[in-house]
Amino acid sequence: MTADFGRQFKVAAAEGEYAAEISGRLRHSAEAGAELPAVGDWLAAELLPGEKRARIHGVLPRRSKISRKAAGTPVREQIIATNVDTLFLVTSLNFDLNIRRLERYLIMAWNAGAQPVILLSKADLSEAGFRERAAAEVSLAAPGVPVHIVSAQTGEGMEEVAAYFSGGRSCALAGTSGCGKSTLTNRLAGGELQRTSGIREDDSRGRHTTTHRQMFPISGGGVLIDTPGMRELQLWEGEEDGMSGTFADIEALAERCRFRDCTHEREEGCAVKEALGSGELDAGRLAGYRKTQRELAFLERKEKSRSSAGRGAGSGKRDRKERRSKNWLDED
Repeated sequence: MTADFGRQFKVAAAEGEYAAEISGRLRHSAEAGAELPAVGDWLAAELLPGEKRARIHGVLPRRSKISRKAAGTPVREQIIATNVDTLFLVTSLNFDLNIRRLERYLIMAWNAGAQPVILLSKADLSEAGFRERAAAEVSLAAPGVPVHIVSAQTGEGMEEVAAYFSGGRSCALAGTSGCGKSTLTNRLAGGELQRTSGIREDDSRGRHTTTHRQMFPISGGGVLIDTPGMRELQLWEGEEDGMSGTFADIEALAERCRFRDCTHEREEGCAVKEALGSGELDAGRLAGYRKTQRELAFLERKEKSRSSAGRGAGSGKRDRKERRSKNWLDED
């Protein structure tokens, strides 16, 4: 699948690209819990004779899956892209740079089975001093993750980014609206394929221009999936692997705590508290770790509540209480 427009799709076969629809059997199976196809999926599809249309009958096994919690209720998963080797986490070098939000993107990438790479975009619009400080701060929050300062306008850093597509690899872009994903897509694909727009001057926030997910071939080999900007990233359940990858430094400290069930609050012999006191661990990073733990625990409670059979009359009160406690999901 090369494009998802909501109710319409595009697929690529050896004979070319086709408009596609999902078969009734597959859609019925999805209602029973099976997953619908997403951009990046390899498919079992029927090419309709004499037409430039195809009918999708099935989804082949995936090697990676990038997803998040869909907005609204009930709790459900929204698949962003599949079979991705490298996930570019794009954040612009302006006042919209947010380390805590970047940590959430890292969790999503590690849990998906994709290699995260951070792109600090729009380097041509920022001063050298700010760029250096931002890169240093991001590197501390993402140990071991490649960080590149790039500009699609001047070409700075684009050779390093293009190297990730070697060997026919699949890459995807993720980030907030206006961080420069579509401009990067146009630069890498060698044409004006995606519509772009500027940012608001008062708060450096971007305008929402990309409204669908689409795959583009990259000259020299490989493909790139551009995705709509995420105004809010709510993590999907079962992100433990992503937590370990993103907060490996905190979890390594926790291994040295005196008590295995240490909450890192008031216990004696807490290595995390000691690191916080000595300045080895940043207070904001620890706050992000705790906030993410609360969010994942919340998702687990919601899923258990949704799947439990025969809810009692008191469940409505519990649900209302959980909805009132959701304020910690808001971005800093």
